[in-house]
Amino acid sequence: MTTKGSCLCGEIKYEFEGEPEVKALCHCLDCQKHAGSAYSTNVVIKDDQFKLTSGTPKSYDALGNSGKVNKHFFCGNCGSSVFNKLDVMEGMTVIKAGGLDDGKADLKNIGVEFYAKDRVSFAKEVEGAKQVQMFG
Repeated sequence: MTTKGSCLCGEIKYEFEGEPEVKALCHCLDCQKHAGSAYSTNVVIKDDQFKLTSGTPKSYDALGNSGKVNKHFFCGNCGSSVFNKLDVMEGMTVIKAGGLDDGKADLKNIGVEFYAKDRVSFAKEVEGAKQVQMFG
């Protein structure tokens, strides 16, 4: 199964094969700013599943609480958040689910909520999702 996605303007396009390793929400303060929202919705896949098919995203390196780099990739034209590469999740690509085509942003079965300690007060815990307070 191939899943496709893009930024808002369509300059950056990507696809991935197969099922995600996990579907996740992230409540960390970096993701709140990067997503421009209370949290980010993500599909986490292995690097070898991911392929950019159009465009070259810009990137920004942020130092996470773990002391390791969180590389944020975004469209330099429209500013859409596209994906992340986190040193704490070596070998994985964290795709921002809002860019997935065909309504695939409606993630079902959220497996984990990262940085639950930073969850905003109006966002409730997803029933059945593992709650990770922060990366060590």
